[in-house]
Amino acid sequence: MQLQKPLYGIRILDFGRVLSAPYGTLMLADLGADVVKVEHPAKGDDTRSFGPPFVEGLSSYFLSINRGKRSITLDLKDPHEKQLAIKLAEAADVVVENFRPGVMEKLGLGAKDLRAINPRLIYASISGLGRDFDAPGYDLMTQGLSGIPAITGPIDGEPYKCGASIADLVAGMNLSQGILAALYRRERTGEGAVVDISMIDGQLSLLTYHASAYLNAGVQPKRMGNGHPSIHPFQPYACEDGFLNICVGNDRIFERLAYAMDHPEWSTDPRFCSNPDRVAHRGALDSLLIPLFASKSRDFWRQKLSEKGVPVDIVASIPEALDAAQKRGKVVSHPHPYDERKTIQTLPLPFGIDDLPRAAERRPPGLGEHREEIITEWLKED
Repeated sequence: MQLQKPLYGIRILDFGRVLSAPYGTLMLADLGADVVKVEHPAKGDDTRSFGPPFVEGLSSYFLSINRGKRSITLDLKDPHEKQLAIKLAEAADVVVENFRPGVMEKLGLGAKDLRAINPRLIYASISGLGRDFDAPGYDLMTQGLSGIPAITGPIDGEPYKCGASIADLVAGMNLSQGILAALYRRERTGEGAVVDISMIDGQLSLLTYHASAYLNAGVQPKRMGNGHPSIHPFQPYACEDGFLNICVGNDRIFERLAYAMDHPEWSTDPRFCSNPDRVAHRGALDSLLIPLFASKSRDFWRQKLSEKGVPVDIVASIPEALDAAQKRGKVVSHPHPYDERKTIQTLPLPFGIDDLPRAAERRPPGLGEHREEIITEWLKED
Protein backbone atom coordinates (compact mmCIF):
# COMPACT_ATOMS: atom_id res chain seq x y z
CA MET A 1 0.00 0.00 0.00
CA GLN A 2 1.42 3.37 -1.06
CA LEU A 3 1.55 5.95 1.71
CA GLN A 4 -0.27 9.24 1.16
CA LYS A 5 1.30 12.53 2.11
CA PRO A 6 -0.12 13.87 5.40
CA LEU A 7 -2.00 16.82 3.87
CA TYR A 8 -3.41 15.02 0.85
CA GLY A 9 -6.87 16.43 0.10
CA ILE A 10 -6.34 19.71 2.00
CA ARG A 11 -7.06 22.78 -0.11
CA ILE A 12 -5.18 25.99 0.63
CA LEU A 13 -6.10 29.30 -0.99
CA ASP A 14 -2.89 31.30 -0.74
CA PHE A 15 -3.02 35.09 -1.08
CA GLY A 16 0.51 35.27 0.35
CA ARG A 17 3.20 37.33 -1.34
CA VAL A 18 6.97 37.72 -1.34
CA LEU A 19 8.64 35.42 1.26
CA SER A 20 7.00 34.80 4.64
CA ALA A 21 3.64 33.29 3.62
CA PRO A 22 4.96 31.62 0.43
CA TYR A 23 7.67 29.90 2.48
CA GLY A 24 5.03 28.55 4.87
CA THR A 25 2.77 27.34 2.07
CA LEU A 26 5.78 25.78 0.32
CA MET A 27 6.11 23.48 3.33
CA LEU A 28 2.40 22.66 3.24
CA ALA A 29 2.57 21.89 -0.49
CA ASP A 30 5.53 19.58 0.17
CA LEU A 31 3.35 17.81 2.75
CA GLY A 32 0.73 17.14 0.09
CA ALA A 33 -1.69 20.07 0.27
CA ASP A 34 -3.24 21.48 -2.90
CA VAL A 35 -1.95 25.07 -2.70
CA VAL A 36 -3.56 27.57 -5.07
CA LYS A 37 -1.48 30.72 -5.33
CA VAL A 38 -3.57 33.83 -6.01
CA GLU A 39 -1.62 36.46 -7.98
CA HIS A 40 -2.28 39.86 -9.51
CA PRO A 41 -3.04 39.54 -13.24
CA ALA A 42 -0.55 42.20 -14.36
CA LYS A 43 2.65 41.27 -12.55
CA GLY A 44 1.96 38.35 -10.24
CA ASP A 45 3.86 37.89 -7.01
CA ASP A 46 6.48 40.63 -6.59
CA THR A 47 9.21 38.01 -6.36
CA ARG A 48 8.70 37.02 -9.99
CA SER A 49 10.73 40.15 -10.78
CA PHE A 50 13.20 40.01 -7.86
CA GLY A 51 16.67 39.83 -9.34
CA PRO A 52 19.11 39.29 -10.73
CA PRO A 53 19.73 36.41 -10.88
CA PHE A 54 17.09 35.15 -13.31
CA VAL A 55 16.79 31.65 -14.74
CA GLU A 56 15.36 31.64 -18.25
CA GLY A 57 13.49 34.87 -17.54
CA LEU A 58 12.16 33.90 -14.10
CA SER A 59 13.57 35.02 -10.75
CA SER A 60 15.59 32.42 -8.87
CA TYR A 61 14.07 33.95 -5.71
CA PHE A 62 10.54 33.05 -6.90
CA LEU A 63 11.62 29.56 -7.93
CA SER A 64 13.03 28.86 -4.45
CA ILE A 65 9.71 29.09 -2.58
CA ASN A 66 6.87 28.26 -4.99
CA ARG A 67 7.18 24.65 -6.09
CA GLY A 68 4.17 22.43 -5.58
CA LYS A 69 1.67 25.26 -6.13
CA ARG A 70 -0.84 26.13 -8.83
CA SER A 71 -1.35 29.74 -9.93
CA ILE A 72 -4.57 31.63 -10.58
CA THR A 73 -4.70 35.35 -11.37
CA LEU A 74 -7.44 37.45 -9.75
CA ASP A 75 -7.97 41.21 -9.62
CA LEU A 76 -9.45 41.47 -6.13
CA LYS A 77 -10.73 45.00 -6.82
CA ASP A 78 -12.91 43.72 -9.63
CA PRO A 79 -16.35 42.67 -8.25
CA HIS A 80 -16.62 39.58 -10.48
CA GLU A 81 -13.08 38.45 -9.65
CA LYS A 82 -13.61 39.09 -5.93
CA GLN A 83 -16.75 36.96 -6.03
CA LEU A 84 -14.71 34.18 -7.59
CA ALA A 85 -12.18 34.50 -4.75
CA ILE A 86 -15.04 34.17 -2.24
CA LYS A 87 -16.30 31.02 -3.96
CA LEU A 88 -12.80 29.53 -3.86
CA ALA A 89 -12.54 30.36 -0.15
CA GLU A 90 -15.85 28.59 0.42
CA ALA A 91 -14.33 25.47 -1.14
CA ALA A 92 -11.02 25.80 0.75
CA ASP A 93 -9.83 24.30 4.00
CA VAL A 94 -7.32 27.08 4.64
CA VAL A 95 -6.90 30.69 3.52
CA VAL A 96 -3.49 32.33 3.90
CA GLU A 97 -2.65 36.02 3.54
CA ASN A 98 0.12 38.43 4.53
CA PHE A 99 -1.22 41.80 3.38
CA ARG A 100 -0.86 44.81 5.64
CA PRO A 101 -3.48 44.63 8.45
CA GLY A 102 -6.91 45.80 7.30
CA VAL A 103 -6.39 45.26 3.56
CA MET A 104 -8.28 41.98 3.32
CA GLU A 105 -11.08 43.34 5.51
CA LYS A 106 -11.52 46.35 3.18
CA LEU A 107 -11.80 43.93 0.26
CA GLY A 108 -14.47 41.89 2.05
CA LEU A 109 -12.07 38.95 2.31
CA GLY A 110 -11.20 39.13 6.00
CA ALA A 111 -11.49 36.27 8.47
CA LYS A 112 -14.99 37.24 9.66
CA ASP A 113 -16.25 37.58 6.08
CA LEU A 114 -14.96 34.23 4.87
CA ARG A 115 -15.61 32.22 8.04
CA ALA A 116 -19.21 33.41 7.96
CA ILE A 117 -19.70 31.44 4.73
CA ASN A 118 -17.29 28.61 5.63
CA PRO A 119 -17.23 27.99 9.42
CA ARG A 120 -14.72 25.13 9.03
CA LEU A 121 -12.26 27.48 7.37
CA ILE A 122 -8.83 28.05 8.91
CA TYR A 123 -7.86 31.65 8.18
CA ALA A 124 -4.14 32.31 8.69
CA SER A 125 -2.55 35.76 8.57
CA ILE A 126 1.01 37.04 8.87
CA SER A 127 1.63 40.64 9.91
CA GLY A 128 4.63 42.61 11.07
CA LEU A 129 3.62 43.57 14.62
CA GLY A 130 0.23 41.84 14.92
CA ARG A 131 -3.22 42.39 13.44
CA ASP A 132 -3.92 45.36 15.74
CA PHE A 133 -1.00 47.39 14.40
CA ASP A 134 -1.06 48.99 10.97
CA ALA A 135 2.64 48.53 10.35
CA PRO A 136 4.60 47.18 7.37
CA GLY A 137 6.05 43.69 7.75
CA TYR A 138 9.51 44.06 6.28
CA ASP A 139 12.14 41.57 7.38
CA LEU A 140 14.82 44.19 7.99
CA MET A 141 12.55 46.34 10.16
CA THR A 142 11.33 43.35 12.16
CA GLN A 143 14.84 42.05 12.77
CA GLY A 144 15.82 45.51 14.00
CA LEU A 145 12.86 45.74 16.39
CA SER A 146 13.59 42.31 17.85
CA GLY A 147 16.98 43.27 19.28
CA ILE A 148 18.72 40.43 17.44
CA PRO A 149 21.02 42.74 15.42
CA ALA A 150 22.10 44.32 18.73
CA ILE A 151 23.73 41.00 19.65
CA THR A 152 24.99 40.22 16.14
CA GLY A 153 28.18 41.50 14.56
CA PRO A 154 31.69 42.52 15.64
CA ILE A 155 32.16 43.42 19.31
CA ASP A 156 33.14 47.01 18.53
CA GLY A 157 31.20 47.33 15.27
CA GLU A 158 27.69 48.17 14.16
CA PRO A 159 24.68 45.87 14.64
CA TYR A 160 24.32 43.23 11.92
CA LYS A 161 21.15 41.68 10.56
CA CYS A 162 21.20 37.97 9.82
CA GLY A 163 22.38 37.15 6.28
CA ALA A 164 19.22 35.09 5.72
CA SER A 165 15.78 36.72 6.01
CA ILE A 166 15.04 35.09 9.34
CA ALA A 167 12.05 37.28 10.27
CA ASP A 168 10.24 36.20 7.10
CA LEU A 169 11.38 32.59 7.25
CA VAL A 170 10.54 32.07 10.92
CA ALA A 171 7.11 33.63 10.30
CA GLY A 172 6.59 31.15 7.46
CA MET A 173 7.53 28.22 9.70
CA ASN A 174 5.23 29.51 12.45
CA LEU A 175 2.46 29.86 9.86
CA SER A 176 2.74 26.23 8.82
CA GLN A 177 2.90 25.07 12.45
CA GLY A 178 -0.17 27.11 13.42
CA ILE A 179 -2.15 25.80 10.44
CA LEU A 180 -1.23 22.20 11.23
CA ALA A 181 -2.34 22.62 14.86
CA ALA A 182 -5.63 24.18 13.72
CA LEU A 183 -6.22 21.37 11.23
CA TYR A 184 -5.63 18.80 13.96
CA ARG A 185 -8.18 20.49 16.25
CA ARG A 186 -10.68 20.70 13.41
CA GLU A 187 -10.42 16.94 12.94
CA ARG A 188 -11.60 16.50 16.54
CA THR A 189 -14.11 19.34 16.86
CA GLY A 190 -15.13 20.40 13.36
CA GLU A 191 -14.23 23.99 14.25
CA GLY A 192 -12.28 26.31 12.01
CA ALA A 193 -9.85 28.86 13.41
CA VAL A 194 -8.09 32.18 12.97
CA VAL A 195 -4.31 31.73 13.06
CA ASP A 196 -2.52 35.00 13.86
CA ILE A 197 1.20 35.10 13.09
CA SER A 198 3.25 38.13 14.08
CA MET A 199 6.75 38.45 12.64
CA ILE A 200 7.97 40.30 15.73
CA ASP A 201 6.70 37.52 18.03
CA GLY A 202 8.66 35.00 15.99
CA GLN A 203 11.84 37.03 16.29
CA LEU A 204 11.45 37.65 20.01
CA SER A 205 10.98 33.91 20.53
CA LEU A 206 14.50 33.38 19.18
CA LEU A 207 16.04 35.40 21.99
CA THR A 208 15.39 32.50 24.45
CA TYR A 209 18.34 32.52 26.92
CA HIS A 210 19.27 36.09 25.97
CA ALA A 211 15.76 37.21 26.97
CA SER A 212 15.95 35.22 30.18
CA ALA A 213 19.31 36.80 31.07
CA TYR A 214 17.75 40.25 30.91
CA LEU A 215 14.28 39.48 32.28
CA ASN A 216 15.45 37.33 35.19
CA ALA A 217 19.01 38.38 35.95
CA GLY A 218 19.07 41.97 34.72
CA VAL A 219 21.99 41.19 32.41
CA GLN A 220 21.87 42.98 29.07
CA PRO A 221 23.23 40.75 26.28
CA LYS A 222 25.79 42.36 24.01
CA ARG A 223 27.56 41.69 20.74
CA MET A 224 30.35 39.16 21.09
CA GLY A 225 31.35 38.69 17.46
CA ASN A 226 31.43 34.93 16.97
CA GLY A 227 31.94 34.18 20.64
CA HIS A 228 29.40 32.55 22.95
CA PRO A 229 28.44 34.44 26.13
CA SER A 230 28.44 31.34 28.35
CA ILE A 231 30.78 28.78 26.75
CA HIS A 232 34.40 29.00 25.57
CA PRO A 233 36.03 28.09 23.24
CA PHE A 234 32.85 27.87 21.17
CA GLN A 235 33.46 29.86 17.98
CA PRO A 236 35.25 29.88 14.62
CA TYR A 237 39.03 30.30 14.41
CA ALA A 238 40.97 31.40 11.34
CA CYS A 239 43.20 28.77 9.74
CA GLU A 240 45.58 29.18 6.79
CA ASP A 241 42.81 28.69 4.25
CA GLY A 242 39.54 29.54 5.97
CA PHE A 243 37.66 29.23 9.24
CA LEU A 244 37.03 26.27 11.51
CA ASN A 245 34.28 26.02 14.14
CA ILE A 246 35.37 24.66 17.50
CA CYS A 247 32.63 23.53 19.91
CA VAL A 248 34.02 22.84 23.36
CA GLY A 249 30.82 22.21 25.27
CA ASN A 250 32.29 20.82 28.51
CA ASP A 251 35.52 20.30 30.45
CA ARG A 252 36.16 16.80 29.07
CA ILE A 253 36.13 18.14 25.53
CA PHE A 254 38.50 20.94 26.51
CA GLU A 255 40.94 18.36 27.85
CA ARG A 256 40.78 16.56 24.48
CA LEU A 257 41.38 19.87 22.70
CA ALA A 258 44.43 20.59 24.82
CA TYR A 259 45.95 17.18 24.05
CA ALA A 260 45.07 17.38 20.36
CA MET A 261 46.90 20.71 20.10
CA ASP A 262 49.92 19.27 21.95
CA HIS A 263 49.38 21.42 25.02
CA PRO A 264 48.04 19.09 27.71
CA GLU A 265 49.08 21.60 30.39
CA TRP A 266 46.14 23.80 29.40
CA SER A 267 43.73 21.34 30.99
CA THR A 268 45.29 21.86 34.42
CA ASP A 269 45.89 25.61 34.11
CA PRO A 270 43.70 27.22 36.80
CA ARG A 271 42.56 29.82 34.26
CA PHE A 272 41.12 27.11 32.02
CA CYS A 273 40.14 24.21 34.30
CA SER A 274 36.39 24.80 34.13
CA ASN A 275 34.08 26.43 31.64
CA PRO A 276 33.40 29.46 33.89
CA ASP A 277 37.18 29.90 34.20
CA ARG A 278 37.60 29.76 30.42
CA VAL A 279 34.78 32.26 29.91
CA ALA A 280 36.41 34.62 32.42
CA HIS A 281 39.82 34.25 30.75
CA ARG A 282 38.76 33.91 27.12
CA GLY A 283 41.26 36.54 26.00
CA ALA A 284 44.19 34.64 27.52
CA LEU A 285 43.04 31.34 26.03
CA ASP A 286 42.46 32.88 22.61
CA SER A 287 45.96 34.33 22.63
CA LEU A 288 47.18 30.72 22.69
CA LEU A 289 44.66 29.23 20.27
CA ILE A 290 44.63 31.89 17.53
CA PRO A 291 48.27 31.60 16.37
CA LEU A 292 48.15 27.81 16.46
CA PHE A 293 45.06 27.56 14.28
CA ALA A 294 46.44 30.17 11.88
CA SER A 295 49.61 28.11 11.35
CA LYS A 296 47.87 25.17 9.64
CA SER A 297 45.03 24.41 7.21
CA ARG A 298 41.39 23.71 8.03
CA ASP A 299 41.77 20.07 7.01
CA PHE A 300 44.85 19.61 9.19
CA TRP A 301 43.10 20.81 12.34
CA ARG A 302 39.77 19.19 11.47
CA GLN A 303 41.40 15.79 11.17
CA LYS A 304 43.63 16.16 14.22
CA LEU A 305 40.89 17.43 16.53
CA SER A 306 38.29 14.99 15.23
CA GLU A 307 40.59 12.07 15.99
CA LYS A 308 40.63 13.21 19.63
CA GLY A 309 36.85 13.56 19.83
CA VAL A 310 36.63 17.36 19.62
CA PRO A 311 33.51 18.61 17.79
CA VAL A 312 34.93 20.56 14.87
CA ASP A 313 34.11 21.41 11.26
CA ILE A 314 34.61 24.07 8.62
CA VAL A 315 32.74 27.33 8.23
CA ALA A 316 31.51 26.56 4.73
CA SER A 317 31.01 28.94 1.88
CA ILE A 318 27.61 28.78 0.16
CA PRO A 319 29.07 26.69 -2.71
CA GLU A 320 30.70 24.31 -0.21
CA ALA A 321 27.46 23.95 1.77
CA LEU A 322 25.31 23.30 -1.31
CA ASP A 323 27.84 20.97 -2.94
CA ALA A 324 27.78 18.90 0.24
CA ALA A 325 23.96 18.98 0.27
CA GLN A 326 23.89 17.68 -3.30
CA LYS A 327 26.21 14.82 -2.38
CA ARG A 328 23.82 13.89 0.45
CA GLY A 329 20.87 13.97 -1.95
CA LYS A 330 19.38 17.07 -0.28
CA VAL A 331 18.69 19.06 -3.44
CA VAL A 332 15.60 18.45 -5.61
CA SER A 333 15.10 19.07 -9.32
CA HIS A 334 12.07 20.17 -11.34
CA PRO A 335 11.48 21.33 -14.92
CA HIS A 336 11.60 25.08 -15.49
CA PRO A 337 8.08 26.60 -15.74
CA TYR A 338 8.76 28.17 -19.13
CA ASP A 339 11.05 25.57 -20.69
CA GLU A 340 10.69 21.98 -19.53
CA ARG A 341 13.98 21.07 -21.19
CA LYS A 342 15.68 23.15 -18.49
CA THR A 343 16.09 21.97 -14.90
CA ILE A 344 15.81 24.08 -11.76
CA GLN A 345 17.05 23.00 -8.35
CA THR A 346 15.68 23.86 -4.92
CA LEU A 347 16.09 22.73 -1.31
CA PRO A 348 13.63 20.13 0.08
CA LEU A 349 11.46 20.07 3.19
CA PRO A 350 13.83 20.05 6.21
CA PHE A 351 12.25 16.97 7.80
CA GLY A 352 11.09 13.57 6.64
CA ILE A 353 7.96 11.52 7.32
CA ASP A 354 8.34 7.80 6.69
CA ASP A 355 10.02 7.43 3.30
CA LEU A 356 7.85 9.98 1.53
CA PRO A 357 9.52 12.45 -0.86
CA ARG A 358 10.53 15.68 0.85
CA ALA A 359 9.36 17.93 -1.97
CA ALA A 360 6.17 18.34 -3.98
CA GLU A 361 6.27 16.75 -7.41
CA ARG A 362 4.79 19.83 -9.08
CA ARG A 363 7.21 22.48 -10.38
CA PRO A 364 6.73 26.21 -9.61
CA PRO A 365 3.84 27.66 -11.65
CA GLY A 366 3.74 30.07 -14.52
CA LEU A 367 1.63 33.17 -13.83
CA GLY A 368 -2.07 32.23 -13.96
CA GLU A 369 -1.18 28.89 -15.50
CA HIS A 370 -3.84 26.84 -13.72
CA ARG A 371 -6.82 29.22 -13.63
CA GLU A 372 -9.26 27.10 -15.62
CA GLU A 373 -8.40 23.77 -14.00
CA ILE A 374 -8.63 25.26 -10.51
CA ILE A 375 -12.09 26.71 -11.21
CA THR A 376 -13.21 23.40 -12.67
CA GLU A 377 -11.86 21.24 -9.85
CA TRP A 378 -12.66 23.43 -6.85
CA LEU A 379 -15.98 24.81 -8.05
CA LYS A 380 -17.05 21.83 -10.15
CA GLU A 381 -17.66 24.07 -13.15
CA ASP A 382 -17.36 22.91 -16.76
